[in-house]
Amino acid sequence: MKKVFIITGEYSGDIHGGKVAEFLKKSMPDIIIEGIGGENLKNAGVKLFCDHSKMSGFGLSLKMIIDHLSLEKRVCDYILNTYKPDVVLCIDYGTFNLRVAKRLHGHGIKVFHYIPPQVWASRKWRIKGIKKYVDKVLCIFPFEEDMYKEYGIDVLYCGHPLIKQLPPKANKEEFFNKHELNLNKPLVSIFPGSRPLELKFLAKTLIGGAKILQKKHPDLQFCISHAPNLSDNIFDKYIKDTDFKVIKGENQALLSVSDSLILASGTVALEASLYQVPMIIGYKGPWILYLAYLLFRCIKKVSLPNIVTGEDIVPELIQTKFTQENICYETEKLLYDKQYRTDIIEKLGHVKSKLSDKFSAKEAANAIVQTLI
Repeated sequence: MKKVFIITGEYSGDIHGGKVAEFLKKSMPDIIIEGIGGENLKNAGVKLFCDHSKMSGFGLSLKMIIDHLSLEKRVCDYILNTYKPDVVLCIDYGTFNLRVAKRLHGHGIKVFHYIPPQVWASRKWRIKGIKKYVDKVLCIFPFEEDMYKEYGIDVLYCGHPLIKQLPPKANKEEFFNKHELNLNKPLVSIFPGSRPLELKFLAKTLIGGAKILQKKHPDLQFCISHAPNLSDNIFDKYIKDTDFKVIKGENQALLSVSDSLILASGTVALEASLYQVPMIIGYKGPWILYLAYLLFRCIKKVSLPNIVTGEDIVPELIQTKFTQENICYETEKLLYDKQYRTDIIEKLGHVKSKLSDKFSAKEAANAIVQTLI
């Protein structure tokens, strides 16, 4: 009987892992799958070694480092000495997963990495560790395949998960009625991030910029997205002193019915691109991490729409440019400069054309099955 262990580090990885697990079980009904994840893996019939609550950190802290090192040792001991799977599937979460791959190397267990570290964006030297410790890379961007092949790494381009997994646009009238929004007013939605430290560094400025907009343009209405993985206590700690409507757990529907978006950088920008909703990207972090990013980055673009197309489609307000005034100014342009808005919507349509229409999770599962049979 074949066994697989799946390692995810946060909510998005859990979604992708759950889809891969579903396809694995369809192809091999008697397969045994365990892993680290959340509700999506669990719902796909995966037995959880633990959930990933201790892994969803951002930045550096002594507690986070200790938690990660402790979990790394425990999971590797379990994999090597007790569970002994045929394949370990690492999903995203590069730093942790590459350390696990290193520990497992040489023990007869195949290590696959689905959604590998974005070495094309920064810290390109990590590709040496991938070549040494990962048996097969399952990448999601077309330009990654050529890069890995150049280094002699076994790679399969699976296509991006969002192409098949992103739900269609929500019905705007139904969504507005459900949440008591005004169909006659443009909707600006704020996505402050899905990690506690993102909210700490971003929420106040994002909401402050929206409040300036609200004063200048009473015709606008605003919503704030509450990421489903964040507890109410953590969210409420940083999202306060605002009368903006908060909507929890409906990220993609909210994205799709908005007229403009104010986003923390991340996959949410790619989702918004596929819905062709104009957006600005804002991001700020601890200065030591930002300086490290400047030192080790390989490209100057931050948001995925700009990276995928190679164009400066989406305004990026990073670190010192991340101010309430700039947020207000850029969002005004998106809403009220009709030609500018039309051009951006048209350019966002280029994003999907750059990505394959493959069913990414199915491709990843098939690659694992081919190894197991």
